Amino acid sequence: YELPVSPFAPVAGSRSADVTGVRAGRAFEGTDWVAEEVPVALEYNGVSHAVMLASPADLEDFALGFTLTEGIVDDVSQILDIELTADARGQTLHVRITAACFARLKDKRRSLAGRTGCGLCGADSLAHAIHPPRPVLGTRCFAASAVARALAGLRDKQLLRDVTGATHAAAWCSAAGDIVLLREDLGRHNALDKLIGALQRGRIDAGT
Repeated sequence: YELPVSPFAPVAGSRSADVTGVRAGRAFEGTDWVAEEVPVALEYNGVSHAVMLASPADLEDFALGFTLTEGIVDDVSQILDIELTADARGQTLHVRITAACFARLKDKRRSLAGRTGCGLCGADSLAHAIHPPRPVLGTRCFAASAVARALAGLRDKQLLRDVTGATHAAAWCSAAGDIVLLREDLGRHNALDKLIGALQRGRIDAGT
């Protein structure tokens, strides 16, 4: 049995791989497309902060979204520059932030010094560990048909998933259910951070 040749063109975040398997009781060999996942280090003002595993596409969006959602900055204007470099070990996002935000980040890092375990283990109390989301102040309502339209259109926009069958996606849609922006990643939280970053880079007002 031979695996059919994939009809897909290369998509960022995927690579071809030789595969061996069993299908319908018969062994086969062939070439298929698989999703890539690489170590991505985030550095702030030259200081290493975290290493994540992520799909190697739209990483500048990822850096911007991660920096915002982690509360490292309060506003995108406090991110001064993002530079991406790569070597044999993985990729590094060098993020330059304002002095005030960097000082706050260093204070937070000092409170985590010597601690090990999950991301909550450096917190002093539950009040510091669990951050309630800010209330949504908007009052807009959306028709069920618009939600259905967005979900129906999601699959056609997931190019990396179509090629590999292995990624999540996060999308921003109009009130009518049209997909405005979409980002993909092996990690669903990474996909959401990438989408948030893309919205900010595209100066798209998420409140409208």
